[in-house]
Amino acid sequence: MSKVKKYPIGDDDAFDLANMVREGVPYPYFTRLSTQINFGFEEWSSYLHLSERTIQRYKKEKKSFDPIYSEKILQIELLYKKGIDVFGVADNFYTWMDTKSIALGGVKPKDMLDTSFGITLIYDELGRIEHGVFA
Repeated sequence: MSKVKKYPIGDDDAFDLANMVREGVPYPYFTRLSTQINFGFEEWSSYLHLSERTIQRYKKEKKSFDPIYSEKILQIELLYKKGIDVFGVADNFYTWMDTKSIALGGVKPKDMLDTSFGITLIYDELGRIEHGVFA
């Protein structure tokens, strides 16, 4: 069993990320991340396409998440790390995630976390913001 890295991870740790996806994100890691970015079971359920009951079962059984869910968890973690870096203050980024974005088709960025394509679009928009390129 490999050593579990502490939050936050970096996107430059590609091999570690790939291994963590294969092994599955351990539930305690998921709990720390949820606390850090203030997501509850309802939000995770929507983003991972899992029922809240299934997520609670991972906790009860002390299981690591399956690779398909682990990958999405880590993608969201990396996105939040990037967003906080771009905005400088976590609360500013969280506010942006909850505000409808013209550049993202009038949708709240947070509402796009349920697909990898949505996460990529948000990541790209953060890159534009970081470099001062708007809409």
